[in-house]
Amino acid sequence: MNEQKSLALRMELLWWVFTAVVVFAVLFPIMSTVDNYPFLIPNIIFIIVFITFSRYFFLLQHTFLAYRQILKAIVFILCIPLISYIVNELTAVRSYLDEEGIDNLVKNLEYENHWNFTSYIKTQMYFFGAASIIVSILLPFRLLISIWRNRNRGTV
Repeated sequence: MNEQKSLALRMELLWWVFTAVVVFAVLFPIMSTVDNYPFLIPNIIFIIVFITFSRYFFLLQHTFLAYRQILKAIVFILCIPLISYIVNELTAVRSYLDEEGIDNLVKNLEYENHWNFTSYIKTQMYFFGAASIIVSILLPFRLLISIWRNRNRGTV
């Protein structure tokens, strides 16, 4: 059993490294081009929540959370304020884009690259924001089912 825990922790670490690489790959073009990107922290949170919660949703039995009922209950409860935060941040992004315009972020770019880059920023922000909301809504149900299964059947 100790070897299984060790493997679960190594896999968790590997997934966090993968998540960090994805965050870097998605945000590097923006950070290298945009001077003051106001949505850096929300964007990082969107990506981390999407990848991590998707992994927990589909691969829960292979994670360190599998048989830790109290941690699952804590994550279940923390999803409520997390959903609220993500929705508020996505709304703030939408408000900024409506009021200030995406052109404000990329005014130092040439006109030829301007539209493609603004499309990239909006698309990745909306994709990861919406996906993190959806997965944050679905994960508590998966955790609740897992808690019930573990209590009644001994499985995840």
